[in-house]
Amino acid sequence: MPASTNEEGTEATAEETPVVEEKPKRAARTKSTAKKTRTVELTLTVTGTLDGNWQADLMHGTSRVVQGLSIPAAAVAKAAQELHPEIAEKIEEVINAAREQHESRLRELEEEMAKVKQALADLGEDA
Repeated sequence: MPASTNEEGTEATAEETPVVEEKPKRAARTKSTAKKTRTVELTLTVTGTLDGNWQADLMHGTSRVVQGLSIPAAAVAKAAQELHPEIAEKIEEVINAAREQHESRLRELEEEMAKVKQALADLGEDA
């Protein structure tokens, strides 16, 4: 092995010469021209009862934007159809159950009204 001179001017072998590794230079980072994708977190919660009452709550991140907003059942059904058939099917089941409950209550009220009209007729009043 050839000898080299160290800092003191004396000869040194390759084993004694300190080896300095050069780090590769980082390439300059070019800025992307693409727009950054910004996501918005909105959570819409729609709740319904068997009475047919529907409400919506809307959260933006952790902030409540809308709370307890009444929504017609028809609007809920239409929105569910737009979202996905499986969602629409489940919503339609709840709406049908509410419809059946209201129709049953209507029949009860009509029967009660008929009894009241008959009672009035028995008393000689015009119904």
